[in-house]
Amino acid sequence: MTSDNQKGRTTVGNSGSQRPGGTSHRRRLARGRLFALRALGAASLVALLVAGCGSDDSSDAQPQAPASPAAAGKVVTIADAWVKAATTGMSAAFGELHNSGTAPATVVSVTSPASAAMELHETVANESGEMVMRPREGGFIVPAGGTLTLQPGGNHLMLMDVTSPIKAGDEVDFTITFGDNSTLTFTAPAKDYSGANENYEGGMDMGGQADTAAGTPAPAPATPEP
Repeated sequence: MTSDNQKGRTTVGNSGSQRPGGTSHRRRLARGRLFALRALGAASLVALLVAGCGSDDSSDAQPQAPASPAAAGKVVTIADAWVKAATTGMSAAFGELHNSGTAPATVVSVTSPASAAMELHETVANESGEMVMRPREGGFIVPAGGTLTLQPGGNHLMLMDVTSPIKAGDEVDFTITFGDNSTLTFTAPAKDYSGANENYEGGMDMGGQADTAAGTPAPAPATPEP
């Protein structure tokens, strides 16, 4: 005679759906694996899409343009400025221009209330070997991070016709204009100076005297004897 416990065990043993290795269990495992694979595939697809979008963004990004150089009037300074004392005619201003910027600065013009007109001058040897002054074509270039010296017998700022006598100790205002239209304003003290007497290439000055640098008139020609 079979006991109830034995019957229960037999019933359980004969039920394929209750066995761990039965068909229903295998189906559940298969569905679980399929779900996991689908989830993994979806996650991989999302990752690929995100990576693709990031790649497109980086490829479409435009390189940043380099910063524009600062205005010359903000990075160029002048040191040891001075102007030659003169009563009439011409005079000249000198000093050291320093450029702290990253690009060359070009001085294209200069003005002063002390002169009716001004020019940028260089001193060169003419065909006969005589040192003469003449306008500097293209202006003065102050190199990036460098210095340009304005000095007697070299480059200088020429006052072509002083509007009133410039005496030693006077303060004279100047405004330099650069190629980018920026400006530098400075004040220079007047000093007595006997040098810088090169002739001006071109003949006579505005006052009818022979041109010499920095406003020093040439000796008057001797009066011929009758």
